[in-house]
Amino acid sequence: MGKVIPFNPLDKKNLGASVAEALLTKEVHPLGALPAFEGAGIYAIYYTGDFAPYGQVARLNRDGRFMLPLYVGKAVPPGARMGANLEVPAGKVLSRRLKEHADSIRAAENLNIEDFYCRFLVVDDIWIPLGESLIIARFTPVWNSLIDGFGNHNPGKGRHAGMRPRWDVLHPGREWAMRLVERPETQEQIAQDAETYLRVLPACLSGQFIEAEGE
Repeated sequence: MGKVIPFNPLDKKNLGASVAEALLTKEVHPLGALPAFEGAGIYAIYYTGDFAPYGQVARLNRDGRFMLPLYVGKAVPPGARMGANLEVPAGKVLSRRLKEHADSIRAAENLNIEDFYCRFLVVDDIWIPLGESLIIARFTPVWNSLIDGFGNHNPGKGRHAGMRPRWDVLHPGREWAMRLVERPETQEQIAQDAETYLRVLPACLSGQFIEAEGE
């Protein structure tokens, strides 16, 4: 028997894991009908519709199961990225971020906001990045990896020289994205990439993140 590593509940990874697990115990809400609320934190977005390339995701999320998020993200308080005063109120930053996502989905020609649900967790901002990264690493959501660009904002006037995100090629409709440079891939190619990517499920779909003693 090899050396047994004592479990340390105060290890940074285990503290972050407790945040990730807490998110996955939260109630699921329709993404398009969230009221405004105070706080910053992390969230997971789930899909249950009939867009064929996401069939694997929808199958795992229907009937109230919600096992595989399509996207995982975070919303931090204003100034947090620059090390601002920790006492600055977060405001409604998390609910605003989720509303922005709902608006992006409503703009897409081939998505229906009624097929989207979310979980969210209001949490002290020091734990937000670690909790988010652990959930993304566990589930490898397709909109965080292969189909990038869902969380992008309008780059602003005069800044449309960049290439259109893969998300906007697959889900056209956001007006600002249509002004960006066209990608070499077609919508059909990206759809096939997504379907192929989702054939291989994450190794573990459970909500357990904290490592057992000795692992």
